[in-house]
Amino acid sequence: MNQTMSPERVRADVAEMLDCDPAEIAPGENLVDLGLDSMRIMVLVERWRAAGAAALEFPDLAEQPELAYWTTLLTGRAA
Repeated sequence: MNQTMSPERVRADVAEMLDCDPAEIAPGENLVDLGLDSMRIMVLVERWRAAGAAALEFPDLAEQPELAYWTTLLTGRAA
């Protein structure tokens, strides 16, 4: 859990990688189905590690590529 990460930040960063409006991403939608590939997931891992999620690893995100899961994982709060 990382106190510097907010649900809004997670959503905004994912939306940037998908080149869409943050409001367009449903919390339970599969982000890979929306076009998020492994390279973009790695960019997010590195970005979020730099922001303080030091223990974050690629499999943490890849195993369940959903905004709601990632938000809970990174912030301890719901999307």
